[in-house]
Amino acid sequence: MKTIAILGSTGSVGVTTLDVIARFPGRFRVCALAAGYNLDLLVEQVRAFGPEVVSVATPAVARDLAARLGSHEVQILNGVEGALAVATHASAELVMCSLVGALGLRPTLAAINAGKDIGLANKEVLVVGGELVTAAAKKSHVRLLPVDSEHNAIFQCLEGRQRCNVKRVVLTASGGPFRELPLECFSAVTVADALRHPTWQMGNKITIDSATLMNKGLEVIEARWLFDLTIDQIAVVIHPQSVIHSMVEMIDGSVMAEMAIPDMAIPVAYALAFPERLAMSHLPPLSLTDCAKLTFEQPDLGRFPCLRLAYDALREGGTMPACLNAANEELVAAFLSGRLPFVGIPRHIEAVMSRHRNFAPRTLEDLIETDGWARAAARELIAA
Repeated sequence: MKTIAILGSTGSVGVTTLDVIARFPGRFRVCALAAGYNLDLLVEQVRAFGPEVVSVATPAVARDLAARLGSHEVQILNGVEGALAVATHASAELVMCSLVGALGLRPTLAAINAGKDIGLANKEVLVVGGELVTAAAKKSHVRLLPVDSEHNAIFQCLEGRQRCNVKRVVLTASGGPFRELPLECFSAVTVADALRHPTWQMGNKITIDSATLMNKGLEVIEARWLFDLTIDQIAVVIHPQSVIHSMVEMIDGSVMAEMAIPDMAIPVAYALAFPERLAMSHLPPLSLTDCAKLTFEQPDLGRFPCLRLAYDALREGGTMPACLNAANEELVAAFLSGRLPFVGIPRHIEAVMSRHRNFAPRTLEDLIETDGWARAAARELIAA
């Protein structure tokens, strides 16, 4: 029986992870959960899975959780220290990292340094600290098991194959809700419009990132570090049906693709059970006749400049990806709260990047400092 700790248990990936675990009670045990403020759901999770340690956002939320759980035996922690305790729980064999944004970097590094295998759904960890994180994983001899459907697909296609035979990888993107929207209409996009994703059910932040194609840009940076690729070895193609989750092209011209219905339970289950597979018989099978027409197109970088900005950040390297990510997080939050128009997201990201003094980070503190600077710069632009 494999013991699992989850960072971000009340988010979409965390909920999916617990659903998969519940379907295989003889295979997995939950030892620790970290969440934020969603106590209604967290209380249900604690009662259903009986973790030994639970962490929440603040001391006030921790007190509320203790009152709701009553005599239920569980250690309740909070804040960064609580998340670190979950990430390094002594009995955890795999830590599912499904926090949103750069918040997941410190606990993920702590889990790696504690020798835990990582189920990585928190792409920003590698966007911000790719070199630091991959070096730590190599030193600690732990596995980074990708959970994003695209990287999970590449991971599956690469299993057992020599990397010297790989020409490039191709990340697929649905194109989001505005794939066919005329550019002149982007200024009128509302939050409700942007949250109406045509294929996937996800959290608000990642759904907005999908609408701007920033999500695909972050995945390009993540792929660079996960699979030790150059920027020229990572391509993006729009695939609205979301059936092919990504492809790997070999030097002899062969192309391998992983295909499945668009359901995050599949990559989550693969990461949880790796190197084995789970029988996901509760999911409908992929019907090729029902999706007989699969289409592909090049992304329009003029209409979706966030993808271009991500490639620019990866090309510059250093702290620029951390700057890009922090600015994007602040600007997406401003859009979701009605303080910024949709078109302001890429415009202000580019402005923050242009002001950033890029340098080669040596420590986690260097990355945290860059993150804070970029957030402050983004907030200044929002206020103005």
